Amino acid sequence: MATAKSVTKSSVKTEVKVGISDSSRELNIECTNTQAEVIAKVNEAIKSSSVLSLSDSKGREILVPYNKISYVEVGEGADRRVGFASQ
Repeated sequence: MATAKSVTKSSVKTEVKVGISDSSRELNIECTNTQAEVIAKVNEAIKSSSVLSLSDSKGREILVPYNKISYVEVGEGADRRVGFASQ
């Protein structure tokens, strides 16, 4: 018998990729904010010429200067599955 999982804010994971200018690497962050909240933070940092501040799901704070952001990709986090599930 399958039951529907209730989605709470703490279980929502959002994956964020931030491209850094003058660097070949990108930041990959999994945070508990919604996609809309992350996009609002990015827009506000760029509009106000300030630092983008995101907290990851482990409680670490990631700071990126607005002028070093080359792109931001925001998507729904995937549940990590362990084993040989056929789904």
